[in-house]
Amino acid sequence: MGRIDYFHDPQAPKANSVVPSASAVVLNEEGRLLVIHKTDNDLWALPGGGHDIGETIADTAVREVLEETGIQVEIERVTGVYTNPSHVMAYDDGEVRQQFTICFRARPIGGRLRTSAESKEVRWVSPNELDELNVHPSMRLRIEHALDETRTSPYVG
Repeated sequence: MGRIDYFHDPQAPKANSVVPSASAVVLNEEGRLLVIHKTDNDLWALPGGGHDIGETIADTAVREVLEETGIQVEIERVTGVYTNPSHVMAYDDGEVRQQFTICFRARPIGGRLRTSAESKEVRWVSPNELDELNVHPSMRLRIEHALDETRTSPYVG
């Protein structure tokens, strides 16, 4: 299913759903960041996805990273809560979802890189290589927040 992301766009369609989700900024020992090339919007992003009944939101992040990348992770901390009503995602089926994501910082503990139905490419990149990739502004913000060791408040709004 295809998707279009709207970010502070006055022409964006009005949201008709909210789905709690989690994403993860996964850094390896070399300080490289785990990113995926998404199949639904052709953008580079952090691994993450929708929260399932019966799991904690941290479990959602762990599951989604493994499903989309093949990497097992351990959660270290929350780095931000993103609920911006000016960021919506319009799907082919008519759903227009308002962003609601809790982002975590995590470290890899096992697994091997692989793609999935949601990721056509998976790689470790240096944070300074992000400018070479087509990354949505909302993902860049999450990454900046997670890498900023001086940040104390995870709520973004």
